[in-house]
Amino acid sequence: MSTPDAVTKDRAGAEYRAEGAHGADRSTVRSLLRLWPYVRPVRVRLFTAAFVAVVASCTGLVFPLVLKWMVDGPVADRDPAGVWLGALYLLLLGLAEAGLFGLRRWLVARPLAGVEAAMRAELYRHLQRLPVAFHDRWASGQLLSRGTTDLMLLRMFLAFPLTFLLVNGVTILVGVAIMLAQEWTLGLVLLAPAVPVMIVCWLFERRYSEVARRSQDQVGDLTTVVEESVLGIRIIKGFGRHRSQARAFRELSRTLRGTELAKARLLASIWAVIVTLPELAIGAALVLGTVQVADGHLSAGTLVAFLSTALALRWPVDSIGFLLAMSQEAGTATERYFEVMDAAPEHSSGPEPAPPADRERDSALRGAALPGTGVTLPGTGALPATGATLLRTGALLGTGAAPAAGTSAAGTYDGLRFDDVRFRYPDAPADTDPVLDRVDLHIRSGESMALVGATGTGKTTLTALVPRLHEVTSGRITLDGRDITAMPREELRELVAVAFEEPTLFSATVGENVLMGGQDTAGEAELDRALAVAQADFAHALPQGTATQVGEQGLSLSGGQRQRLALARAVVGRPRFLVLDDPLSALDVHTEAAVEAALRRVLAETTALIVAHRPSTVLLADRVALLSGGRIAAVGTHHELLRTNAEYAHLMSGDEEAQR
Repeated sequence: MSTPDAVTKDRAGAEYRAEGAHGADRSTVRSLLRLWPYVRPVRVRLFTAAFVAVVASCTGLVFPLVLKWMVDGPVADRDPAGVWLGALYLLLLGLAEAGLFGLRRWLVARPLAGVEAAMRAELYRHLQRLPVAFHDRWASGQLLSRGTTDLMLLRMFLAFPLTFLLVNGVTILVGVAIMLAQEWTLGLVLLAPAVPVMIVCWLFERRYSEVARRSQDQVGDLTTVVEESVLGIRIIKGFGRHRSQARAFRELSRTLRGTELAKARLLASIWAVIVTLPELAIGAALVLGTVQVADGHLSAGTLVAFLSTALALRWPVDSIGFLLAMSQEAGTATERYFEVMDAAPEHSSGPEPAPPADRERDSALRGAALPGTGVTLPGTGALPATGATLLRTGALLGTGAAPAAGTSAAGTYDGLRFDDVRFRYPDAPADTDPVLDRVDLHIRSGESMALVGATGTGKTTLTALVPRLHEVTSGRITLDGRDITAMPREELRELVAVAFEEPTLFSATVGENVLMGGQDTAGEAELDRALAVAQADFAHALPQGTATQVGEQGLSLSGGQRQRLALARAVVGRPRFLVLDDPLSALDVHTEAAVEAALRRVLAETTALIVAHRPSTVLLADRVALLSGGRIAAVGTHHELLRTNAEYAHLMSGDEEAQR
């Protein structure tokens, strides 16, 4: 049971993945070479491990030479002491081989675990920096599978197939050289299957790569369904949709099962060829060698050594299919990983450090006192509501002067401006109308403005442009005269706090969730103040108080409680600009009234844009802007628009009648 948005996201993500998988002709080798920057820091240990593995594997090829010496020497001469000496040599060689392979494992285990951890951490960091539009296109399960299953495949490839493709290749070459040196005619017999095996491997590589990619994408789709089912368990149970959800899961599982069986059939086919042809060649060499021994052209010890060498090469040859399969899966996992890593992140515009004047201004906005007045500027919480109202109208307390609108002793504050702003989603067709079209709006410094409009008119999209969750298509937005695209994102998001319509909480404590909206130095005092403003004092009554874990998505709390905590998170940092998307929609009448009373004090100290759907929320604001058809249709006070604008009166009519 997927929502339309989820279906759209899955489809868009699938198209994007298809472009990444087939838009460029990438070979497995070229894909895997992109791992080099991550492997380079541990290259010494990996190269050492590969060398040790080559030595260990070649040590195994000494066994046949010892056997030849034993058969042609002590055995033929009936020398028991020589046989025991040969047995000792074999034991020492076996211990050396085991020790070398153990050393190889020790050399690669820790660094490769570090490589996997580093790649996962970089993927997570990159996901945090990707624009919201990217996350709108991609299903979370696809991203999760890239950070877990795909990285596990890459670690396994670096630990085993990468090394043993080299080790087995060297072992086969050395073994063939030894066999040709012992008896070149028998060596040629064993080399006869080489060409057919290489052709089969080439065909296998091309077909297996496609199936492996399809399998890994289907794992991501299945992960998405499981995640959505867990998070939406209340909806599933509430509507009795467990059977349809289970049916959808079974269909995806069946599809994945079919793909895995296709992989198994391909692997079985190459194993059949790789195992059968060399076995036939060994059988032919055994018959021909036996005839040569009987004719006296070959010693028994040489034949034993030759066949022992051939048998020692069975594993390196037989494992080719298995190693190629793991390499193909690692190649597709690398492609999937870099599909995300190649996505362009949000770039922090403007100079990283704020200019001194701006830092002083921001410091003033966050709580500096006006010299000689004893009055704290907006953002401190120390200014009473009446004083804040006077300051908003331009009169400074205690000075007897009324500066020009939008100014104060600390400099010019122009508030929040939208100048000819247009917005169209990046993946929307070019011929579609923009969501927002030529929006002009000015929210004066210290003023709060309600944004009202019918469902689907772009209110939430407009608010998302202020913290640059989306980038404007054209036009510009300014904060106190500064273009937000010229500001570092870190600075912008320190100045602007947001509370979304759908309150999202994390698997953390109440306090951690709320303080996420403040500075790193915010403590208990700020937390208590924010909870009081949001009327979220219920947090103190929880089993462990504000240290209580709220659970995934905060589902252990009611909708109203989650919304109040989200509001507390927005106000805890005393932001210069506040963007609220229908912050009181989940509250009951009495709680709403209490929150409104406290919120008025906060709004008196900041510049706010509030998405509102009912008069009680609209009345919190100084003015109201009506958004219609993606444009600002009217601006005025609540009562002015009720008298002069029919559309606004219609939007407010239901609650207005209730109020009367």
